[in-house]
Amino acid sequence: MIALIVISFLFSAVTVLVLMRRARRHARRYAADMPQRFHKGHIPRLGGAGILVGTGAAWVASGVTGNDPFNLNWPFGTALLTFACILPAVLGGITEDVTQKVPVRIRLALTTLSGVLLCWLLGVGVHRLGIPGLDGWLQATPLVAALIAVLGLAGLPHAFNIIDGYNGLAGTVAVLVGLAITHVALQLGDRQLAGMVVCLVGATLGFLLWNYPRGKIFAGDGGAYVWGMVLGLACVLLVQRHRAVSPWFPILLLIYPVWETLFSIYRKAARGQSPGTADALHFHQLIFRRIVRVAFEDNEARQLLARNNRTSPYLWMFAAMSVVPAVLFWNNTLVLAFFCLLFAVTYVAAYLMIVRFKVPRWLRP
Repeated sequence: MIALIVISFLFSAVTVLVLMRRARRHARRYAADMPQRFHKGHIPRLGGAGILVGTGAAWVASGVTGNDPFNLNWPFGTALLTFACILPAVLGGITEDVTQKVPVRIRLALTTLSGVLLCWLLGVGVHRLGIPGLDGWLQATPLVAALIAVLGLAGLPHAFNIIDGYNGLAGTVAVLVGLAITHVALQLGDRQLAGMVVCLVGATLGFLLWNYPRGKIFAGDGGAYVWGMVLGLACVLLVQRHRAVSPWFPILLLIYPVWETLFSIYRKAARGQSPGTADALHFHQLIFRRIVRVAFEDNEARQLLARNNRTSPYLWMFAAMSVVPAVLFWNNTLVLAFFCLLFAVTYVAAYLMIVRFKVPRWLRP
């Protein structure tokens, strides 16, 4: 397992370094007046390509080295097929990062296509939701189970894209989620699934080497789509393979990006806006504007970088509120459901508190 982390880390870190040096021209296409922009200068948004290369290289290494040296029991053909299935979504995201011309509906169609391919070719489906009566119906109707899986796999990449706003934010959340899945998978003896996710964790760490705290490159849509597709697939497979795992484990584990997305859709619909309209009212953006103090630096670029870096730890702690109980109670549906409700209530209360300028002093640095 450690060897896979090293392989994915090195391939990702080197690829990101090359892209940082060779792909700066495309960064000028990202307009300075975009509402999500909280940095100065032209920063490449191709970190996702490095994460994809690092993850793919480790997946290939796990299958072509012969005699299963990593003890994963993951056939090379299956690893290659999994990689091919996520490519439509990830390449669509990378194309958007380069051109800024791929509409949201096209990217959503590509993530849906990848979800369909994964469910069709790998036999993936959500056959349990932890709701008495409904689970039996899902097991009797595999098509519905597959459609639910496609919905989750298509939406999660966009959820990660929404929380990807500051240096190290989405990447660290992806690492926390990946480590949680790996922990539970190893407890159940599923080294194949753990190995698949460990490769993503290593590749993400290779990207974070350059992304946090210096902000030399961003993950972009491509990076968010890699995280969403791989982690989403891992969660569905974990519940599908092991009945001991509660279906609410992945729900709580991923509730931060998912709830951020659902709340954003509600917030925009209430204002008569399209859900695809970009704005600067996400939770992490409010923390940046109203909690993180202005850093005293010698120029504006350094000041923005300092505030950017100080914003992410607030959200890391917020994400830990769901990751920690998910790991502790991964097989207890009632407790997991309770923490899901608690997270949603806490999120809304915190959001309203910040909007109304009623932040407690102990939260201000």
